[in-house]
Amino acid sequence: MGIELTDELIKLRRAANEARARATAGPYSAEAWRPWAEAAAAVHEAITKHAADTGQNRYEVEKAVVTAAKAPAPPEAGAE
Repeated sequence: MGIELTDELIKLRRAANEARARATAGPYSAEAWRPWAEAAAAVHEAITKHAADTGQNRYEVEKAVVTAAKAPAPPEAGAE
């Protein structure tokens, strides 16, 4: 049986990945890195809650989310 994920978990991880890319594109500053830290905390909290709610191993859920977030995002409905 595979790990159950939600689209929201994957979106949160992708948002954290994008925030990391923006934060590390320039010199360090607390202001530039704050969005990344907040996004990372949000995805961590969501993964922990999802794992607890579904009775899944938190580490396995996080691993699956990281892998899924690396895959290209499907096109938005109606987007061409």
